[in-house]
Amino acid sequence: MFGKKNSAGAQARIDSLIGAGTCIEGKIRFSGGLRVDGEVRGSVEAVSGASSSTLVVSDQARIEGAVSVAHLVLNGVVVGPVSVAESLEMQPKARIVGDVTYAAIEMHQGAVIEGRLVHEHKSVLEPNVLPED
Repeated sequence: MFGKKNSAGAQARIDSLIGAGTCIEGKIRFSGGLRVDGEVRGSVEAVSGASSSTLVVSDQARIEGAVSVAHLVLNGVVVGPVSVAESLEMQPKARIVGDVTYAAIEMHQGAVIEGRLVHEHKSVLEPNVLPED
């Protein structure tokens, strides 16, 4: 109950790294895990069907563009719309300037969102069917 948390479905392994002091301009598409310590000017998205994709944005990092992933752990800055299919964890230095679409969210004290929050729950339930009279 109070033990170490493990985000369901979140990938613990990082496959790619954008290091501190690095600036990338353009669209980034990835699968698996990506950690950003530098700056990205362009969109960052997980490839289609990558339900276990994880993006980690450190407190030194900045992304200026749309972000679309399954899992996001944010402690830096994102300027642009954010879409998270599974879980969003915003750590104390996290800041999003843009609208956020999410399924589950955890915000630590100090995290900031300047935009709309839109909860999008993908239900596997059948549509409501009214009983016949």
